[in-house]
Amino acid sequence: MKPPQESSLASRRPADSEFTEPYHRDLVNRLDGPCATTVLTDQMYWLCELASSISTLQIDTVHAPYSWTVRQVFEHCADAERVFGYRMLRIAAGDQTNLPSWDENAYAESRFGLGNFTHIVTELGALRKANVMLLRRIIPGCWDKTGFVDEKEISLRAIAWITAGHLHHHLEIVEKRCEITVDRKMPVEKPTGQPAG
Repeated sequence: MKPPQESSLASRRPADSEFTEPYHRDLVNRLDGPCATTVLTDQMYWLCELASSISTLQIDTVHAPYSWTVRQVFEHCADAERVFGYRMLRIAAGDQTNLPSWDENAYAESRFGLGNFTHIVTELGALRKANVMLLRRIIPGCWDKTGFVDEKEISLRAIAWITAGHLHHHLEIVEKRCEITVDRKMPVEKPTGQPAG
């Protein structure tokens, strides 16, 4: 992990003062890079590579000591992506209403959205794309705005980075559970020779 460097990017890594929960800092510290939108976009390759490598049998397996199936993990990631996106939208708009926390375990245990695995992954990808588009649309000053979640102040910038750290955390666990290692970044094509002439 590279130490964070000062940056003038609006989407730069958040300062410690931008959130209060230590586990949020832990999620952000899992990530490399100086730009949230780049990290969020680049994760899509890892998501697709991993999802396409999971066997049908593994999708509905609970691997001890975990209590969710892999399908539930991906459903949880889609739900979280939706919640994080809503929070970013509200904060970008300057809404100071305290936003409630959400009980992720209750959502997972309700099993309300355990449909076709491919559809869950597609939904997660669409939600991530929508969140990145929101972050690219907002004016730079919005990244500094703060709001309240569960009565704790947090910046839009911090939520963007937490969104990436959250998915990173769960994809790492799925790789470990399923004993799969996939490329996390799209391979860079090497230039072929110079054109003749």
